[in-house]
Amino acid sequence: MPRPKSANLFDHASQQRIEREAPLAARMRPRTLEEFVGQEHILGPGRLLRRAIQADQLSSLIVYGPPGSGKTTLARVIANTTSSYFVTINAVLAGVADIRAITAQAQETRAQLNQRTILFIDEVHRWNKAQQDALLPWVENGTIIMIGATTENPYFSVNNALLSRSRVFQLLPLDDRHLEQIVANALTDSERGYGARMVHLAPDALAHLVRVANGDARSVLNALELAVETTPPGADGAVEISLEVAEESIQQRALLYDPEGDYHFDTISAFIKSVRGSDPDAALYWLARMIHGGEDPRYLFRRMLVLASEDIGLADPQALGVVVAAADAFERVGLPEGRFHLAQAALYLATTDKSNSTLAFFDALASVEAEGDEVPTHLKDASRDKEGFGHGEGYLYPHAYRDHWVAQQYLPVGLQGKVFYRPSDQGYEDRIRERVSRRREEQLSAMLETAAPEDALTWSPPSRQRDRWLQRTAQGTSQYLAEIRTLIFDPLALRRHDTVLDVGASTGLLTWEALRQVPEGGVVTLARDQASAEAIEQGSALLEALERPRVLQGSVADLPALLEAAGEGELRFEAIVGRNVFGASAEQGRSAEVLAGLLAPGGRISLAEVLPYRAQRLSALVDLSSLSEVQQRAIGEAESALYSAPHNARASLDEAGLAALFQAAGLEVREARAVSFERDQLITAEQVDAWFARGTDSPSYADRMALALDDELLSVLQTLYRSQLAGQVVKWASQVAFVVAQRPN
Repeated sequence: MPRPKSANLFDHASQQRIEREAPLAARMRPRTLEEFVGQEHILGPGRLLRRAIQADQLSSLIVYGPPGSGKTTLARVIANTTSSYFVTINAVLAGVADIRAITAQAQETRAQLNQRTILFIDEVHRWNKAQQDALLPWVENGTIIMIGATTENPYFSVNNALLSRSRVFQLLPLDDRHLEQIVANALTDSERGYGARMVHLAPDALAHLVRVANGDARSVLNALELAVETTPPGADGAVEISLEVAEESIQQRALLYDPEGDYHFDTISAFIKSVRGSDPDAALYWLARMIHGGEDPRYLFRRMLVLASEDIGLADPQALGVVVAAADAFERVGLPEGRFHLAQAALYLATTDKSNSTLAFFDALASVEAEGDEVPTHLKDASRDKEGFGHGEGYLYPHAYRDHWVAQQYLPVGLQGKVFYRPSDQGYEDRIRERVSRRREEQLSAMLETAAPEDALTWSPPSRQRDRWLQRTAQGTSQYLAEIRTLIFDPLALRRHDTVLDVGASTGLLTWEALRQVPEGGVVTLARDQASAEAIEQGSALLEALERPRVLQGSVADLPALLEAAGEGELRFEAIVGRNVFGASAEQGRSAEVLAGLLAPGGRISLAEVLPYRAQRLSALVDLSSLSEVQQRAIGEAESALYSAPHNARASLDEAGLAALFQAAGLEVREARAVSFERDQLITAEQVDAWFARGTDSPSYADRMALALDDELLSVLQTLYRSQLAGQVVKWASQVAFVVAQRPN
């Protein structure tokens, strides 16, 4: 309620005395919009807020900005302009009881005088949720028009319900011209400022006051007042404010930093982004600003610990240790010397290699939330349920293999082949990137290989239900493939700008290695079928378009036409690589001629071909002692005939034959040799059944053996194979022919 008239005389005299004795900054506070300096973006002519104030049609609003930008001044201007009853409170001092008293008075004022109440709340961000909620109903029904002032971002510090019923206006730090105008007003105003006194402010002194005030009107006026009031007048009565006097009046730049406020979040954000952006100068600046502003050093160390893993990670694994050590040293030393440890940690993080590959965790988390697949049987705990449920069966102990690694699928079945972690090319991570990529390629190639040993002469189509990756990993295929890849590429001595052709690709094993070795060259891949082409294209999707291999599909004989159709008819290759290119080809000579014709002068071809007739004999894997000698001899003779059958093109292929093919095609054979391998091979029950399947599109082992054995002996043999081999890991012997040939210059 308005005060009684009898009290106004004493109150008025007291108020005048307070105003005369108030600091210069309080006396010079603008009273009208015309006196208000700055904030033209919201108070300029025609702006919404200006029009609302002038028309006395305000709705609830929140003004947000740094100290000294004019928040309280704007409220005073509104108070002097509006016909509404104006009440001011400070959120630090006011509680729910005060709000209830104000709202009760506002209701009475509206009922008796038909007058609205404007409530100005300074530091509104200091109110807790209960206090804000207590005001909400009265703001909502229009009894109270709220004007909140805050240095904090209201979208974080004011609850959504109150925020949604208010307009938010952001005030900006005043710029130099605004501060100069405020100083000029103070020096010329005779009533409230120093207009009645002779005050001479030197230009360089004014520049210093404005610069150090840093956009804060209150700061510049306080400094001006201190300079004027502490400088004795000269003989002529004038007060001379020189640069020296100004520097004594305001020595430190006003920093817009609150360790618990919005500037805290903005400044730490600037620091983190500077470190992430590898700018050590900016990192030190923002670090110094926070320490100067009173930030808790432990908070800064916590943020750097996060950054060391989020933005650096495996690009520099030592980064995390450096921050941990610096934080530990700080705890022992404390301030002020502990600032050295803060600076060291910040500089290390800012100058080291960067990688955000740890964000892959969140991709994995998304897959967990979306999929939730079962743990594969071989990865389950075998200590409890191995006997009853087979848990842990088929698990390969990596330390039992060379380099303490074996290709083994560790993801759930539905996520096989899924890639989460993508190593960067920075620092230490660049060193492990190739190792990770190679192992993935070997694992993927092993998984995509057919379920049968590639050197078996006959095979039926594999069951779609078979867990193919388990068989391939159990047989040590990854190590086997890695060795073959090395033996193919080593003789080529590729240069970074060479062009390479991978022929007969089914998994991309050689394609990926070629891409790695000729980054400035080019790779063309001839896929055996549509599925292989799609797999290779999908595998290269993570690469830049220009870095991907050009994938063709067809036979070796189709290559010239395929290259012509792709606009590469004139392309010749410095190197051609391939695995099992000729084994299934009935036109081996024609294929050799085509490949020879695609080599550039001096170009080399390096191929690997399995030698099936020197491969593992299936009968040698089982104990035939339960059979008669006649039966054992019949089985041995039938199997030998199978592997040397003249109708089987693969049976007659060896290193000498490969060398002859290329010599006939006009190439110089540099190397032709056979290499023996032995690897672990898991034999499944489905695989045994496929060996003995009859009448399939592709002749099976049983179909071939039936040429020399009767059905009864075949049935006995199948029973032996199934009982002794199904579910067992055996040593599988094989031989691979390697040939290297060169086109003359």
